[in-house]
Formats: sequence, C-alpha cells, structure tokens
Amino acid sequence: MDISKGQRLPLSLLFAGASQTVQVGLNISGLEAAVDFACFGLDTQQKLSDDRYMVFYNQPKTPCGGVELAVPAGDRTGFLCRLDSLPASIDRLVFTAAIDGNGTMRQIRSGHLRFLQNGQEGARFAFTGPDFQDEKALMLGELYRKDGAWRFCATGQGFNGGLAALVRHFGGEVAEDVPAAPPVPPAQTLSLEKKMAAGSPKLVELAKKATVSLAKYRLDATIARVGLVLDASGSMSGQYSKGRVQEVIERLLPLAVHFDDDGELDVWAFSRKVLALPPATLANYADYVNSAERGWRNWGMMSINNEPAVIEQVIEHYRGTRLPVLVIFVSDGGVSRNKEIKDLLIHAASLPIFWQFVGIGGRQYGILEKLDTMAGRIVDNCGFFALDDLHSISEQALYDRLLGEFPQWLEAAKIKGIVH
Repeated sequence: MDISKGQRLPLSLLFAGASQTVQVGLNISGLEAAVDFACFGLDTQQKLSDDRYMVFYNQPKTPCGGVELAVPAGDRTGFLCRLDSLPASIDRLVFTAAIDGNGTMRQIRSGHLRFLQNGQEGARFAFTGPDFQDEKALMLGELYRKDGAWRFCATGQGFNGGLAALVRHFGGEVAEDVPAAPPVPPAQTLSLEKKMAAGSPKLVELAKKATVSLAKYRLDATIARVGLVLDASGSMSGQYSKGRVQEVIERLLPLAVHFDDDGELDVWAFSRKVLALPPATLANYADYVNSAERGWRNWGMMSINNEPAVIEQVIEHYRGTRLPVLVIFVSDGGVSRNKEIKDLLIHAASLPIFWQFVGIGGRQYGILEKLDTMAGRIVDNCGFFALDDLHSISEQALYDRLLGEFPQWLEAAKIKGIVH
C-alpha cells in the first residue's frame, strides 16, 4: 500500500489482524552528510516527558522494550515497535531524521518510511527532495493512539535545526547544544591518538575525527578486520596520478588501527586481474600507492573492470575469520557484470563480511546502486554511496558515511549467528 503525505489510517488496515508488533524501516539517499534517525515517545501533551523514550544511536531501546533499534534488510535504519508493551503514558511515536553536517533535505534523492510485519512490507510512505525546502530535519510520520487503537499519520514535515532542535521542540533537555555525535570516551581517544602519535603524527588529526564517528556509532569497543579494494582500471588513472587514491589509504588507516590489534589495512587492486598488495600500516602508508609492489604504474592494471574476480578473492581471504570484517570497495563505475556481482554478494551474506562500496568521480555504478533493495540475503551485507570528488566531503562526514551502516549489519549478523 502506498501512503500519501498527510494521510491518516488505522494501523489495522496495513496488516491483516490486530497485531501490536510492527517494524518501521527508514531510508534516505542522496545526502552527503550522515543522517541521524530517531523515534520520540511522547505523552498526551506531545512532549518527551521521559527522555528514556527517545530511541536513537546512543539509546537503542526503551526501558519497557516497546521500541528498539532494528534494521530491516534494505533500509538505513529501523525500529521494532511492540505497541502493547508501551506504558499508557506514551501516546504517540514520532519518527524523525536530522542531517549531521552540511546539506539540506531539499537534496534528498529518494526516501521512505515503510511498515513491515514478519519481513513483509505492508505499506510505504515515499518522499523526495522537492517535497521540502532547506530544512535540516524532518518529522516523517507518527503512530498515535485514538479511540483505543493505534493509527498512523504520514507527516512529511520539514523542521529547521538538527537533532538537538528536535529534542528541544519535544520538550527534552539538551546539555550544551548536544552535538549529533555522543561524547568521546577519553580513554579511547587517548588510545587511538597515542598510536598515531607514536607511528605517524601526520595522522593524529584524522584519528581524532575517526574517534568521534566510532563513538557515535558505538564502535569504540569493536574488534574487526578492515579491507580495502581499489579499482585500478584505466579510467582510474587520474585518481591515482592526482593522489586521490593515496588519500583514501591515509583516511582509512586510522580505522584499521582502531579495529585491528595488528593495525593493518588489507589491500587489493583490480582491473582485469587481481593483485593482493601488502597490508598498509603506520610503517609503510606514506606514499603507499607509489611504493607498494614498485608503485601503481607497475601493477599491470589500467585495463577493464572485473569486480567478480576481486570479490571472490576477498571472500576466500576472510572466509575462515571469526571476527567481523569491514571491506571498503572503491570504484569509479563502469560496472557491467551485475548478475555475477549480485550472486557473489548474496552468497557472501552468510559470511562475517560487510561491504561498503564507495563511488569516486565516476558513473554507471550498475548493481552497486541497487544494493539496498537486493533480495535473497540472510542479512543486508552491503552499502553504497557516491562522491563526485574525495575533496567534496569533509573527513568527519566521510567517516560517518563509511561507518553508518556497519553497526546495523553487526547487530543483524549477531542475531543470525554470523558473528559472535
């Protein structure tokens, strides 16, 4: 069922029967900055009288268990709502989105709020950028009580200000204009910064920004392996010669140092063939692209794309690991082997690997742009975003984009027993 803006309808119309448990999936694409989603549990005065009923990245569950973060396959985030578990004081649930960084909601390419039950979609409220102005936040929709039953309203209302402004609007308290990112634990900040300061003072500032994002997405205690796949086809030659690929190495190394006790970033390059390069570390990252295996011009690449070959090699490399793996796959497009890529990623969904695809300065990304809607997987194991240029996004926003979907996959993979 398609729901239009402003439409109000009983929740019982969305699903057969009178079930009080539904899942809400939320997705927004097209924004450069990260998006903070939240669910506000309000009283009859439409106020957040109990701040424990604001569910977001830093508070994933209400004390009664009536609302908790739970991401459906294909969505950016989501909430599992057990309406019969909510106390009578909670009169409505308002679902919101707020930009953390630059940009406005007018830039949205597409977005939706949808309802699912037992994994099956029952209704969807879709929206796009032209539906809004230059607002930084949205009230997307709300579930509310009326005459003893729950109803839904597709609000679709823009709101000036970010997440902190939404909290104030609903009567909550914000200490020192709470930033979208939660406070960084001092011990973790010192740990990562000390590692960088000892091995490469040049990366200390990057480490500070990475630490903020790691804390924001509750990854500051996560142990994982990190891999990087580099498109080395002919169309990428400009990205290599301009130093853009070297920048990727430098920006990702703090994540590898944080997640992996060995502080290693596993690296592959591919065009027609695949080359497993030496891991990038604090000892060798400087000028890595021009020095590893005698430099990129001697890798024997710069031919056509063969994504399936490198995906297969990465799968085999990590198949036996017991740790979760974050693989960042950089491409400038020209993707044509869509069915092969799709089949491999569906197969890999049962493995402890999350694939974050990043488009840089390219076009024709093929199946990579449809990963969020790709069916047949035990969990959603892929994400994709594209940049016109690496310099078009701040380092802080880049870390948010790289890490934004990883914790959602981690949670889903734990539930399915893929990671422990």
